[in-house]
Amino acid sequence: MEQVAHASPLAPVRWKVPALLFVLTVASVFFTQAYDPGHSLHFRDGLLYTVPLLAILLTHEFGHYLFARYHRVNASLPHFIPMPLLTPFGTMGAVIVMRDRIKSKNALLDIGASGPLAGLALAIPIVLYGLAHSPIVALTQGTEQEGNSVIYWLAKRIAVGPIPPGFDVLMSPMAFAGWTGLFVTMLNLLPVGQLDGGHVAYALFGPRQNQFSRIFRYGLLLLVPVNLILHRPDLHAGFSRDAWSLSISAALPWLGWFVVLSILERLSGGGHPPTEAGALSPVRRMIAIGTLIFFVLLFMPTPWMRT
Repeated sequence: MEQVAHASPLAPVRWKVPALLFVLTVASVFFTQAYDPGHSLHFRDGLLYTVPLLAILLTHEFGHYLFARYHRVNASLPHFIPMPLLTPFGTMGAVIVMRDRIKSKNALLDIGASGPLAGLALAIPIVLYGLAHSPIVALTQGTEQEGNSVIYWLAKRIAVGPIPPGFDVLMSPMAFAGWTGLFVTMLNLLPVGQLDGGHVAYALFGPRQNQFSRIFRYGLLLLVPVNLILHRPDLHAGFSRDAWSLSISAALPWLGWFVVLSILERLSGGGHPPTEAGALSPVRRMIAIGTLIFFVLLFMPTPWMRT
């Protein structure tokens, strides 16, 4: 996500704080994947997760940064957010602060779409390689299962072929890194506020996107009851805590993300900052449409669940 203000000459690059945060994030991501309570650190697993995931995130963020510099928009280096053990990923991603208002729709599209498209170009081959080196296992009660999207489902079909009912891929660390890259890209492409998807949609639709953004944000709340219903326990299981933990674990992520997006919307002052008059170039219009199609193909109605 990016925050914008008034245009000014490009400022010198300030790298010390971003570098420190990146080092802390490397340690956080590695420790989250490598740490096993009661056991020694799994160094190899931590390495095979940390390197590809941070490669995806760095590619994503520097896509934004380089296009911001190209369009003479003052932007900070990526500020990574370490989050050891509090998330399954070890990080909350990164933020680039933009101190200038992005004047044209063409520049807004370039800056908004470059990050997710660059990251996706790396995440897809990583997830394919990781899945090809992941075992197929029988699902048992309590198994944690990653969300499916059209792109991830296709990746599994390509990498491992048809999977019998009652079985699924047990993601290797590299497969998990690739899946995390797809998941993070999907979240960033939500067409809401000043997320990457919000920038792309505003470049395509103009001020109408402010209304579309509110509709989509509140629409996320519908996924809460949908997941509760789709993943509800059998009627004979009653209303016990264990019986409903599956449906609750499937529904809560969207409630939490709605709250986060609502807070960000309020902090940013409401609508997307306006651009100057002018339409997208024909090529960029196609890129904007294609980027939003990628969002649909990446969308995970149930991001994470337990069987």
